[in-house]
Amino acid sequence: MTMTRRDFLGTTLAVTASTALVPPARAATPLKVLVIGGTGFLGPHTVRRLQERGHTVTLFNRGRTNPGLFPDLEKLRGDRKTDLKALEGRTWDAVLDPSAYIPADVTRSATLLAPNVSHYLIISSISVYKALDTPGMDERAPLATLKDPTVDQVTGETYGGLKALCEQAAEKAMPGKTTVIRPGLIVGPGDNTDRFTYWPVRVSRGGEVLAPNSPNDFVQCIDVRDLANFIVTTLENKTMGIYNADAPQASLTIGRLVDTCKQVSKSNAQFVWVPTAFLEAQKVRPWSDMPVWLPLTGEEAGGGQISVKAAMAKGLTHRPLAETVRDTLAYVETWPAERKAKLKAGLSAEREKEVIAAWKANKA
Repeated sequence: MTMTRRDFLGTTLAVTASTALVPPARAATPLKVLVIGGTGFLGPHTVRRLQERGHTVTLFNRGRTNPGLFPDLEKLRGDRKTDLKALEGRTWDAVLDPSAYIPADVTRSATLLAPNVSHYLIISSISVYKALDTPGMDERAPLATLKDPTVDQVTGETYGGLKALCEQAAEKAMPGKTTVIRPGLIVGPGDNTDRFTYWPVRVSRGGEVLAPNSPNDFVQCIDVRDLANFIVTTLENKTMGIYNADAPQASLTIGRLVDTCKQVSKSNAQFVWVPTAFLEAQKVRPWSDMPVWLPLTGEEAGGGQISVKAAMAKGLTHRPLAETVRDTLAYVETWPAERKAKLKAGLSAEREKEVIAAWKANKA
């Protein structure tokens, strides 16, 4: 049976009420933190965590995305590409840059702020790696490079190389004062890409669910709130260096993910596991049509097994997967009907039925 809206909201409100009884601990030394951007997905979760810990937060952005968020915070308007005047002469303890995509933008902001801040934290990505071909690979793995390092267009081909250059730009502007966090797939309430959300929503509908290859295939993702907590811990402890931020290595499989979705939603889902080769023949694409999952071959052979030991040693923690699934479903319940009816990732119901039917015919 599929969990109802009342079930979701009732559970979420009960948890919220119980946690509200225990005020969050305040940081021993409050910081003044500048957040560049801060109004998308990761930004708001991190800003809220900073506020809970008693830090003073200033937002710098163009005021175009969710401008009504955080009415109680200082908001500086500008554009990191063309107008940084609002930052001139200001002093902060730390800068959080979760919106770094173009190296020149990072150079511009970090260079301006360098004399007046002691810590610059940049959010990068595990896409900076040249390949994810080695299980257990860590922060020392080779990075992606660009044929033309002056390119300023973010595409699927340039994203990783540009992120790597952004990391280098920050370190060059503030040597020894930078922290680089490389998250994997960020998931949880507030995510509008549906790259994880597809599974909780689809499994909650029940029936036959197309599932990729084998339930034993490793995958990785990180709850946005766990990432936000780690960011704030890193700022408070003035932890420098480079850190992967994802689920613990080889701890999560696609089978465990969909089973957890079934348990949380109490659905009658039945998983139809279809081999990679057949999915390819049916033009079912990994990651987009089968979110979270990638075939563990070739350059992706180490997928789901990236080492996060360094980050865990510095305070990265992980909440139960069931909590992420539950809160993601509760978040979906806040969407209008038309948004819920058409997810941005995963297969449509019609296409899923076609592939399952083709697989059964092939087996017969």
